[in-house]
Amino acid sequence: MTHRSAERAAAPPPRLLDLLRAQVRYMHYSLRTEQAYVHWVRAYIRFHGLRHPAELSGGDVEAFLTWLASERQVAPATHKQALSALLFLYQKVLNQPVPWLADIGRPQRQPRLPVVMSSATTLSANRLL
Repeated sequence: MTHRSAERAAAPPPRLLDLLRAQVRYMHYSLRTEQAYVHWVRAYIRFHGLRHPAELSGGDVEAFLTWLASERQVAPATHKQALSALLFLYQKVLNQPVPWLADIGRPQRQPRLPVVMSSATTLSANRLL
């Protein structure tokens, strides 16, 4: 065995976030997507007391997403981004099926109501100009 092959054999296995980065790059996602996914996976791991995601289940994903929506009060788009990051982790990096996907609740966007000014308000605003 040569010196180089001994170094390779003794090298530790790649860390989870390094595997995540490698898979994101392999699939040609943007750098900002990579950064966002790493952020959400790191937050997910920290939320569950540094437990490995392979040990966690759909209920744990739902608990994290519920915490984001209720405690952190993130926007629905942010919630969706965190969910996408976790789905990418489980499906593409850990190669685990996600049968619990349909059970996860998703926040709904509130419809925006247009602000309509009355004719009188428009005339008074024009007079001020």
